[in-house]
Amino acid sequence: MSEDTIRLVTVGRILRRRWRLLAVLAVAGALVGYGTSLVFPPRYTASASVLLPGQWEERELLTQVDIVTSSTVVDRAAADLGWTGLSSDELRDRVSAKASDGNIIKISGTADTPKHAQQLSDRVAQQFVAFAERIAGGGTDSEAATGPEALRQQVEETNRRISDLADAADPGRTVESVQARTMLEKLRTSLEEAMTKLDEADPANNKAGLVVMGPAARPTGEAPPTRVQLVVTGAVLFFLLAVVGHLVTARMNRRLRTEQEVAATLGAALLGTVDVPDDPRARRPEDGGSGARIRRLLGADTRWDLPAPLRSGDESGRRIRYGRVCARIRGLLPAPRLLLVVVPDDDEIARRAAGQLVAEAKGDPLLRVVEVSADRPMVPDRDTESGALVVVGAGSRTAEELAGIAEACADGSHEVVGVVVADPVRARPARSAVDPPDDAAPALAVRGHATGGPA
Repeated sequence: MSEDTIRLVTVGRILRRRWRLLAVLAVAGALVGYGTSLVFPPRYTASASVLLPGQWEERELLTQVDIVTSSTVVDRAAADLGWTGLSSDELRDRVSAKASDGNIIKISGTADTPKHAQQLSDRVAQQFVAFAERIAGGGTDSEAATGPEALRQQVEETNRRISDLADAADPGRTVESVQARTMLEKLRTSLEEAMTKLDEADPANNKAGLVVMGPAARPTGEAPPTRVQLVVTGAVLFFLLAVVGHLVTARMNRRLRTEQEVAATLGAALLGTVDVPDDPRARRPEDGGSGARIRRLLGADTRWDLPAPLRSGDESGRRIRYGRVCARIRGLLPAPRLLLVVVPDDDEIARRAAGQLVAEAKGDPLLRVVEVSADRPMVPDRDTESGALVVVGAGSRTAEELAGIAEACADGSHEVVGVVVADPVRARPARSAVDPPDDAAPALAVRGHATGGPA
């Protein structure tokens, strides 16, 4: 796994080199979101507000919110509406309530049409008010209603009897009569204060009279998530998943990045690094299938996690690099110098570099190019070759793949005498017709098993 820190420049590189693939995936996500909106029909939400007069504690308001969504209230509302094909449990899931500032409970109902949403909110609000008044004593319970009234009548009767007793007492002639009249007045005052406190504590006086603050407004738009929201969410989700997938792939990338790592894995000396102009038009004939064309169209035929190719020098500078590699090979092997050049068959840069080496060697050393599968490499048995030369593209192979190529060479009795790493570079723009071309180069393409130089 790569330990490189994921930076914003990495995300920018993904956006720059994979923008067509990301755009296609975003469109696919938008289509998925649109299809989801067709599966789930639109919903509309209407809200009605109920005012609770008097002083209410927070826990009491929460109790009233639970009453709104209780089965008693919702079932009564469902019976009033008389909708078919909709059970009470389903209707209960479409009703919600919350308490807001000012002792106001907001009741919301969700339905398939704006009209039904409005009717549902109004019916639930009405049934809630009726049920709340019933349990607070403002409904039809005659015993609960007549109990406080009978107590008031008894208190009034007691006050009249106190007045009669006060009038019958000797008005101020004796000390006893004054004391009796004083005690009777205190008793009258105590009864009046008790009734006042009873009236204040009566929940029917303080918390009855719930008011529906007008009918629910008919909704003009869909309830979230709307079709537009689903489409946008699908596009953004697919886009982010694609970016995260690229980042995860980069973190799990085990390809060797440096020339020293490649040479150490193959157990051979690094003979040099050569430059290959990265020309997207240089494609192999077998790369012309529909799958390859789609990958090229989406920009997925090249790796995005490699640094941008450096600008190439002129053709003479590139040929000097190839000539130095050939000179090192000549100094490494005694005559006759015949080498087997092993190239992974899916590495276009390495294949073109091997072809250029064959052209620059001009028969000394004599190079025979063979392409092998990176997954299951198979190298021909040794004939007259003095060893094997492995040519790979920079950052294109894992340690396991290179070890497999080395083992295949050993199985064919070939000693890996050197490694050449090919770096893709950006070719210079073509010069005008009046300037002498300095980038005329021998053909680089080598197909199948090839033999360079004279036979």
